[in-house]
Amino acid sequence: MNSQNGFLLSYIKYGENDAVLHCFTEEDGFQSYFLKGIYTKRNKKKALLLPLSKLNFSLNPLKGNGIQTISKFELVKSNDIYTDIKSNSVVFFISDFLNQNLRHENKNQSIFFCLEEFIDELENQNYQSHFIFLIKILKIQGVAPLINDGKYLDPETGVFTETLTHQLFSEEISTIWKSILYAENPYQLKIRSSFRKDFLDSLLVYYHYHITDFRTPTSLEVIQQIFE
Repeated sequence: MNSQNGFLLSYIKYGENDAVLHCFTEEDGFQSYFLKGIYTKRNKKKALLLPLSKLNFSLNPLKGNGIQTISKFELVKSNDIYTDIKSNSVVFFISDFLNQNLRHENKNQSIFFCLEEFIDELENQNYQSHFIFLIKILKIQGVAPLINDGKYLDPETGVFTETLTHQLFSEEISTIWKSILYAENPYQLKIRSSFRKDFLDSLLVYYHYHITDFRTPTSLEVIQQIFE
């Protein structure tokens, strides 16, 4: 029997009592698993199925071309991020983001460990950790901007230039990008609240240019409202 650690990204109900889980795992990257009986009245473990909860799955051997079935699962680590409305909105946003954009990602321990670091920051009520996490993912994927002396980030080329090429990438927003890219520990940086909406919008624009088939998370509006 195979054992696997993974972060839950989403799940959908299947039939009356079962579910299909979408996870990002340490050993195999993005995976979908079949979970029997999770919706039965006697099953108390549905409460563990929270976005980005870190779970350990015991998996039955794969038969044929279907998806693997979970024989049992346990919570690896409990935390308090789901009781804080701001942390909760960040978790839903990032899980939604990853669920839509990591579908074809194979084993990538850098992303997995980056997720662990992000959750730790959120536990410490770092409400801007999602900004840093998204830039770290760009670095891991090899499409982060190239740093030079330019004042304005050109989102299409990924290069800083001397002229404004996109209205969202003002000198102030471009400076935030550069500060995060330069920083040894970017999670310690503070982003002024007045810039956070435009900075998040700039991140999504950059992703559209550099990540194939990028999809804007459906939870974007919620996180923007929470932090207004």
